[in-house]
Amino acid sequence: MAVEKTKDLWVFIETEDEGTAKSVGLELLVPGRRLADKQNGKLVAVILGSNVAPALEAVKAHGADEAIVVDQPELKHYNTDAYAKVLCELIEKYGPSVMLIGATNNGRDIGPRISCRLGTGLTADCTALDIDDETRPAFGGNLMATIMCPDHRPQLGTVRPGVFKKSEPGEVKDIPVIKEKVEITDAEKRVELLEVINEMAGELVDLENAEIIVSGGRGVGGPEGFAPVRELAEVLGATVGASRAAVDAGWIPHAHQVGQTGKTVGPKIYIACGISGAIQHLAGMSSSDVIIAINKDPDAPIFNVADYGLVGDLKVVLPILTEKIRKYKGL
Repeated sequence: MAVEKTKDLWVFIETEDEGTAKSVGLELLVPGRRLADKQNGKLVAVILGSNVAPALEAVKAHGADEAIVVDQPELKHYNTDAYAKVLCELIEKYGPSVMLIGATNNGRDIGPRISCRLGTGLTADCTALDIDDETRPAFGGNLMATIMCPDHRPQLGTVRPGVFKKSEPGEVKDIPVIKEKVEITDAEKRVELLEVINEMAGELVDLENAEIIVSGGRGVGGPEGFAPVRELAEVLGATVGASRAAVDAGWIPHAHQVGQTGKTVGPKIYIACGISGAIQHLAGMSSSDVIIAINKDPDAPIFNVADYGLVGDLKVVLPILTEKIRKYKGL
């Protein structure tokens, strides 16, 4: 149990091997700021890794009130047991009321382990965050359910990358920095990382950081239907996305999937081609700045969230649109 409960809200800042902060941690400082103020607590960035000075500078510029840093060589690469031990010891020592974790592969691994070790609850894949009038945080789930955890602390929630947009970096503030060291034995780590292979089958897909995404759904008709989608994406300098229906049909790899069981994205422009707009897909892209929908069905739900809608056959519309953009750009 934590020594003394506080009203502080923690955000776990996951780091890259170079000591830089992953984007999702900085994104979570935005709702973290609002919720910490609402419960009259501090917004604390918790940074684990090795040589994490770049991550520390980033949180100083993105609104954290305080930082807790554990900078040790054995934390350079993510390790389930080591990270779980460190975070649990910190939580028990400082007693935060809430901790937000990015729903990355590592975040989805570490969240449940912390929850079990501390005997508290975890709400996974949150798409909205709030605190009610009795200062009990409630995390809105992907199925539009509101989940509350009134009896146990800290309350833990994982949030997908792209659900919130990180703020523009401001002035680098001189905030309090608490430096901790946690002893981690080889026996406690259990797993040793032998090699990092920065490759994957097929193309690399970075949906979460894309500014423009052109996505295809069931309406493309088959694998060949992604050809005009890719051509439009190429002239726009965009990334190709897809709905679950297209991925499940085997028309495009899962790495392109946007939605509840894929990636949550928030680009400046999202172009949905032949996507009906099922709630699972909308959960992954509705925070886009501008949504453009192209669909033959005028009653498709996607038009309810689109800023611009075009009723038509994408196989006709996309080549025309691509050619127009090519001429405009002088390609």
